[in-house]
Amino acid sequence: MYINLVFRTIFMYFFVILAYRLMGKKEVGELSIVDLIVSVLIAELIALGIEREKESILLSVIPILVLVLIQILISFISLKSESVRNLIDGKPTIIIKNGKINFKEMVKIRYSLDDLLTQLRLSGAKSIDKVKYAVLENNGQLSVFCDDEDYPLPLILDGVIDYNVLSEIKKDYNWIMKILKNKNLALDEIFYAFYTCGKVFIITKNELL
Repeated sequence: MYINLVFRTIFMYFFVILAYRLMGKKEVGELSIVDLIVSVLIAELIALGIEREKESILLSVIPILVLVLIQILISFISLKSESVRNLIDGKPTIIIKNGKINFKEMVKIRYSLDDLLTQLRLSGAKSIDKVKYAVLENNGQLSVFCDDEDYPLPLILDGVIDYNVLSEIKKDYNWIMKILKNKNLALDEIFYAFYTCGKVFIITKNELL
């Protein structure tokens, strides 16, 4: 009895490490809402697999493998589709811009002023009017950039232009395409491009190989 329990525990320990390696997760703080849900389900299945000694351990292993495969598939589709990515993970929200709080966005995402002030204190920001940008990330953390810092604005992700960012920096489609043309790059070659300090920085898909 006890030997079987020890075996199940050790097996599940290494199995869940492998599962998370396959999903590419590193830290709890990096988990999105979907990742967190999957983590909770996996934890429940592991507990059942250890406790139910008389049942086959496959009754827990198979559902976990299904969850891992679903998560890998969703991650792949999200990388290729901006609409799916926004649906699954949501989008980062600018809460403060140039020292002014965007209360409209806060109400939309049900983010309270107390939450904002708490996270500003934790970030070390001394005053709201000194904050150039405060962005609520998909994992609920607040990224704060003060007046002496430049916030990197994502222009292109996996060949897809973010027109909201273009509007934010008062540029248009022709402007970004001219930059790509000067670098002899096509839009579908771009993995990630961001704008900061008045410049565009580009990472191509070939650089990832």
